[in-house]
Amino acid sequence: MSVIKEFQTKYGLISDGIIGKNTLSKIKEVFSIQSSEMLANFMGQCHVESAGFNSVMENLNYSSKGLLTTFKKYFTPGTADLYQHNPEKIANKVYANRMGNGDEASGDGWKHRGFGVIQLTGKDNQDFFANKVNDRLVKINPSLIATIYPFESAKFFFDNKHLWSLCTAVDEKSITALSYRVNGGTNGLQERIKWTNYYYNLLK
Repeated sequence: MSVIKEFQTKYGLISDGIIGKNTLSKIKEVFSIQSSEMLANFMGQCHVESAGFNSVMENLNYSSKGLLTTFKKYFTPGTADLYQHNPEKIANKVYANRMGNGDEASGDGWKHRGFGVIQLTGKDNQDFFANKVNDRLVKINPSLIATIYPFESAKFFFDNKHLWSLCTAVDEKSITALSYRVNGGTNGLQERIKWTNYYYNLLK
């Protein structure tokens, strides 16, 4: 949980990587999150999206079968074998010519792959975030989102997607609706429900 330890160190908390009430309260304060319900929903989604706050850079190390399941729009059984277990090559293909990225040969797909606890993906999104935090270096090196702004980028995602209105309650209906907006479906829904409730109970 290095991302948690880094946050704790930055804000003068005990740097043990454990998310307790003090760490949650500091996240709420730093990012001006209005209620415990909103914070619990934010943390539950962030937890699942980042594999328990252990992954803040998109991996994309897919097998041929994984590519045909996750990115079936971009691959056939024949082409998937040519890309499998080559994350850079995969990113350059699946993220080409969209979200402000150039074509596959430009390398933009890999440069602008997902970073942060809720992975912010694509040149346009990352440039917009760089402007919001007034850090032009992010435009040159988007991986700074993972190393310097992992939570800030997630808060930006919630703000930019107008998700806070879905976070006013902690129940299955609300978490399901939010999950659709964050992930595009019900992937990991039971984990999202579990962790949202876990953080909400910590805040009581």
